[in-house]
Amino acid sequence: MAKIVGIFVCLFIIALDITAGILGIQAEAAQNQEKHLRLWIFECKQPSHEAFQLGLAAAILLSVAHVIANLLGGCSVGTRDELEKASPTRQLSVACLIFTWIILAVGLAMLVIGTSSNRKSRASCGFTEHHFLSIGGILCIVHGMFSVAYYATASTAFTD
Repeated sequence: MAKIVGIFVCLFIIALDITAGILGIQAEAAQNQEKHLRLWIFECKQPSHEAFQLGLAAAILLSVAHVIANLLGGCSVGTRDELEKASPTRQLSVACLIFTWIILAVGLAMLVIGTSSNRKSRASCGFTEHHFLSIGGILCIVHGMFSVAYYATASTAFTD
């Protein structure tokens, strides 16, 4: 029964992250459909409400997937000495945990920057801000892979 629950959790996490990734990429496409004028490194563009909504949804789904993976993974990081003496599975679990946090920070920052540039109240002129939403979307998918690896190794490390 535990294996079935584990498989369901992994599928749910990867589904959330893939959906977030697709929404981030669609937000980038919606943003690119708006009018914009570009002169070298400066650009003036109209905000896209659709890109704002899609980017916000992607950021929320990424956050939810991260919270679920961390709550259900249950890995407790101890001292450095404990980690060095731990089994390779537990060490891999901690490495995946660290990578998920780094990917979350970068991916969420990219999605938030791309989403905030599409607020309705803000027509912006300034330096170009290209591909933040699509890079954030790609990082959502990468986050899914590391989150599933983390959950699988953390649940294995603590059942042994």
